[in-house]
Amino acid sequence: MIDLWFVIIAFLWTGYFVLEGFDFGVGLLAPLVSRSPAERRQSLQTIGPVWDGNEVWLITAVGAMFAAFPAWYAGVFSSFYLPVALVLVGLIVRGVGLEWRGKVADPRWCDAGIVAGSAIPAFLWGAIFAGLLYDGLPAALLGGAFTLAVCVLHGAVFLALKTTGPVRRRARVAALAAAGVALPVAVAALSALGSIPALAATAALAAATALIWRRREGWAFAATAGAVVLTALSVFMELRLRPLPGLTLAEAASGPYTLTMLSWIGLIALPFVLAYQGWTYWVFRRRVAVAH
Repeated sequence: MIDLWFVIIAFLWTGYFVLEGFDFGVGLLAPLVSRSPAERRQSLQTIGPVWDGNEVWLITAVGAMFAAFPAWYAGVFSSFYLPVALVLVGLIVRGVGLEWRGKVADPRWCDAGIVAGSAIPAFLWGAIFAGLLYDGLPAALLGGAFTLAVCVLHGAVFLALKTTGPVRRRARVAALAAAGVALPVAVAALSALGSIPALAATAALAAATALIWRRREGWAFAATAGAVVLTALSVFMELRLRPLPGLTLAEAASGPYTLTMLSWIGLIALPFVLAYQGWTYWVFRRRVAVAH
């Protein structure tokens, strides 16, 4: 049961990073790839139907940690209280910006909030997980730079996949530029892990660069998503051995009865959640054009 719930939590965090990763990237890039209010709306509409659903993965992952591994949950969120609080502030600011920008006369402040609210979590989640694995500020900064660069690349590829016209062309250019930053940062960040999934994640980022150059946006998006999945796999492989200094996974876990009850709840609820989100992406699968 302990290993099962660790895998479930790793799956939930991975889903969050894959889905929110392109949300963050789109929020950061929308001002750069848009030249008019209509194009800005076009860019943000790519994530409009899904961004709040993507955040549910974070709530579920944190809730599962609290229930299945309370000692791990307490240790992580007390050790990184300030950066986690800043992440929450960023998510709130971004949510307010996305919800209000169509309801105010001057949306520039909302757009600024979307950019800041995307950049802060994209950087800090990498810094937090790097801090769980390694000591020292340099490791945290490198982890944050890695996740920020990958989110920008992931979001640029998503924009190229989901838009038409000038925004699509600019998104491809932005993706190539982001790859020029993400690849060397990935080599520096993932070489410390040294695992096969980490090396494969770097290769996936390189493949995404080649695919976006060939205008194969769908395959490029699959490659960037794969890089995120492989990176998360590498991180959680390390955390399984040592979730926190001086704490084993067995010591951090809840009792057998609690884990059994959680398993029944997850078995009932998780398929519905996955089916609903899959249906949402299917309904909004088409490219977004400029609304005149």
